[in-house]
Amino acid sequence: MEKEENKEQSQEFKGRNLEDAISLAEHVLKLPRTRFNYEIVTEKTKLFGIKTKEVVIRAWEKIPLDKTPVLKFLDDFLKKFPADLRYYTQNKNDIIYIIFEGPDKPLLLRKDGALLLALQHVLNKLSPQKVQTDCDFYRKRKEQALREQAQKTARRVSESGRQETLDYMNPYERRIVHITVNQITGITSESLGNGFLKKMTILPDHGDRKKNSHP
Repeated sequence: MEKEENKEQSQEFKGRNLEDAISLAEHVLKLPRTRFNYEIVTEKTKLFGIKTKEVVIRAWEKIPLDKTPVLKFLDDFLKKFPADLRYYTQNKNDIIYIIFEGPDKPLLLRKDGALLLALQHVLNKLSPQKVQTDCDFYRKRKEQALREQAQKTARRVSESGRQETLDYMNPYERRIVHITVNQITGITSESLGNGFLKKMTILPDHGDRKKNSHP
């Protein structure tokens, strides 16, 4: 985890793609990419007779602190894991965000992000502060897909009056479904079973049960 105030001293760098922008930052800052954080500011297409793409990043030097168990674990893990991966961190609203990059990042997203979510589960066991992992906007895309699934299922339940059961989900996935269903009048949701993975039922709300917002 790095001092976020150092971000105020950040600089912007442009490139035809993300790799070019990071390479320019390395050259100007005279630091390897492992020693600075960066975030993507914009990705845009420029049209001047020829269509070209430009990526703008903001980069700032990491200020070493006593390493948290999270970063120590990740550094040790990535040294031994047979893949070309790296990460950068953000600290917002008392949550540590770990964003993975690198040529082998598709490995993290196989089987619906199984490895990415497994790492998040392990890191949360180590950290006193909540940790969320992400890669290639997986979390945003996953949340959108879950919301759409919950909305479609809720519409069918509303029309048929019959409950439907969704497949096994982890607590993060169940919470997204609960929140989405709770916004639909006359429909509620329940988690079934015990353990980390549970099935979910979406059913008509006849007023004899409270709306469920817990995973």
